[in-house]
Amino acid sequence: MADFDLKPESGDESGGETRGQGTAASCYEWVEGLIISLIIVMFLFVFIFRGNIVVIGDSMKPNYQSGNRLLISCLDRSYKRGDVVVIEAGGTKLDDRIIKRVIATQGQTVDIDFTKGVISVDGKELDESEYIENGITKNRYDVDFPEEVPEGCVFVLGDNRPISEDSRSSYVSMVDTRHIIGKVIYMLFPFKRPV
Repeated sequence: MADFDLKPESGDESGGETRGQGTAASCYEWVEGLIISLIIVMFLFVFIFRGNIVVIGDSMKPNYQSGNRLLISCLDRSYKRGDVVVIEAGGTKLDDRIIKRVIATQGQTVDIDFTKGVISVDGKELDESEYIENGITKNRYDVDFPEEVPEGCVFVLGDNRPISEDSRSSYVSMVDTRHIIGKVIYMLFPFKRPV
């Protein structure tokens, strides 16, 4: 009886996998990698960062103009004076989401001398010349000062003080930090580090 050398009819000698099967497996791995990448990006932009937050209005001029697009961090929940935050619509009596600057945090006492236009936190006058144009706050609303910031809250003001509705008004008042969506970390359009 003769010995016959039997070879697979198609594919290679190592296991009979056809060329079509190899391409399908390669495409499957590529699609799987793409899906995993998309899930990671979605997780980052839902729970850690939020992009494409658009500034509406002029209350933060000159630093933030209407139409600017922002990237905010939702992870860092520790707030300090100077941070610019985005507050959800339900966090105030206003109908819209707002962007404001943190001036004082829980336990600090805020006082505003509307005659001089000077803000004091814990008895120390603030130098705000780096982020507000005229450097003064003369517009009074319906909140009386001095005010102590309650636990879990922040006191916020807009950079454009003559038109900003902020913690000087009972419509905003002290903002509960649970209503803060996040801190501004970059301006996406135009792309630059925020003031």
